[in-house]
Amino acid sequence: MTPPRGPWRFRAELWRWPARHDTWIFVRLPVEASDEIGDLPLPPRGFASVPVRVTCGSTTWATSIFRESADGCYTLPLKQAVRRAEGLGEGDVAEFTLELH
Repeated sequence: MTPPRGPWRFRAELWRWPARHDTWIFVRLPVEASDEIGDLPLPPRGFASVPVRVTCGSTTWATSIFRESADGCYTLPLKQAVRRAEGLGEGDVAEFTLELH
């Protein structure tokens, strides 16, 4: 098995999922990181999710990323607790460090 690459560090803008504009905020991983993660021999999981550990500012949490069918990039959901702790909202740009979990 190929050892995982990473961690991946990137800046991304927070955006609201149009179908559920009241609830879900995401960031899109860069193409390069998405391609590297997508090329790894990962065990199959529901919704093609990949478990990750993420740090933004002083907040670290475990979640999953999901591959978008439209462009192939992974998306990272941002919990409300994380957004509050870091003072982030839709349209803000933040720095993230992501590792496979």
